Amino acid sequence: MEGLAKATPLLARFLLALVFVIGGISKLADPSHTVATMESHGIPLSQVLVFGAIAVELIGGLMLMAGWYGRLAALVLCVYTLVLAVIFHAFWAASGANAGTQHALFFGHLSMMGGMLYVVFYGSGPLSVDESVQSGAHHHLPPRTH
Repeated sequence: MEGLAKATPLLARFLLALVFVIGGISKLADPSHTVATMESHGIPLSQVLVFGAIAVELIGGLMLMAGWYGRLAALVLCVYTLVLAVIFHAFWAASGANAGTQHALFFGHLSMMGGMLYVVFYGSGPLSVDESVQSGAHHHLPPRTH
């Protein structure tokens, strides 16, 4: 059971971050599609901001997966996800069948934010770079002198 307790946060971080890593790779492969979507929502400087989105998704997603500065990565991804939800999935402004789709996507984003907030407040957990660095720091401290 102890092994499962150590592995579960790693699996959770991986699953939580996977959507961002895949999204970042997809945007990197065809930024023009993302630029067009951003422009259709009235976002200025889309040609430049697309590379910020790629960086947040790819770098932030990989950092969250590894648990390297996991709290920071989760916080950045959480805020990013909130912005995406409000701008791109404004179900309150949609009509017909699209309103239902946007509603589901909006609340899916909120659910992802819940997982990221968990990491923000409780950390990356075992089997993470953060945990390795933190536990390794104790081994390198000089002995206390009184």
